[in-house]
Amino acid sequence: MTSDEVRDGVTLTNLDQPLFDGAGATKRDLVDYLDAVRDRVIPVLRDRPLSVVRVRQGQAPFMQKNVPSYAPDFVRTVTLWAESSQRRVSYALCDDRRTLLWLANQRAVEYHPALVHAGHWDRPTHLVLDIDPPSAEAFPQAVAAARLVGRALADSGLSGAVKTSGAKGLHVFVPLEAHTTEDVAAATRALGVRAERLDPALATTAFIREDRGDRVFLDSTRSGGATVVAAYSPRVRPGVPVSFPVAWDDLDRITPGDFTLHTAAGLLRDADPWAALMPEPQRLPRDLIEEGHTIPVARVQAMHEGKRRARARRATS
Repeated sequence: MTSDEVRDGVTLTNLDQPLFDGAGATKRDLVDYLDAVRDRVIPVLRDRPLSVVRVRQGQAPFMQKNVPSYAPDFVRTVTLWAESSQRRVSYALCDDRRTLLWLANQRAVEYHPALVHAGHWDRPTHLVLDIDPPSAEAFPQAVAAARLVGRALADSGLSGAVKTSGAKGLHVFVPLEAHTTEDVAAATRALGVRAERLDPALATTAFIREDRGDRVFLDSTRSGGATVVAAYSPRVRPGVPVSFPVAWDDLDRITPGDFTLHTAAGLLRDADPWAALMPEPQRLPRDLIEEGHTIPVARVQAMHEGKRRARARRATS
């Protein structure tokens, strides 16, 4: 017997191999899941530069941005200059079922689209706050922190949709009208700070991990050229959890482990909750943007603070 088959002209191979250690799933399970949810996941990937996390047998998972030279002609790409690696990178655009199946056959488990569309590099489509609790056991605190973000949004005249990250936290997405990358980044910082002010004992925007203690980190750095794992994407973690949309009123009744490669498609039935729960695009308030421009960029501030602390340690040693 062979575990190979063809779907939509895409040859799928070694489908009965284990997906990765601890997955409790096969490559076929991955392909079947992504094919089952294609009408939900392709719309959140379409026309966006895509990075994926792949898991080859016997190797550690790795993030792939550059499309390999052997990719078939039907895989659309867009080429961008990557400052981090100082080179041009050809990103895949997952616009159709064939491309999604080909990526799944490449053992691409995680799907991380950019927050911009190809050709509109300075127009983020969403503002995102990543809610990161100190541990998986602290998910109830993450939910409480998400509610702080919801209050900060409401106080600013905005609304958003929330999903599990597929790891230990949550993501809040706010769809936007046209704004520049700089203004969206500033508004994200301001929203994080406004949420933090509501309960600084629970939530923090401290970028340096040692400064957070046991508080939930409100990560406001997912802007500009950043990517965020897509709704409905599996994650390379034990049991293969899935990033899954949740209604605000249901947050207290769920755990991240409720949504996995084996359960998520069945929970969806014929629905697309991410599309249903997402508000219409919104205009960011001017005062939010202006406040954000007064808040230092977290990574830059952390870099300078790290250097200052290193100098202080050397001076006392």
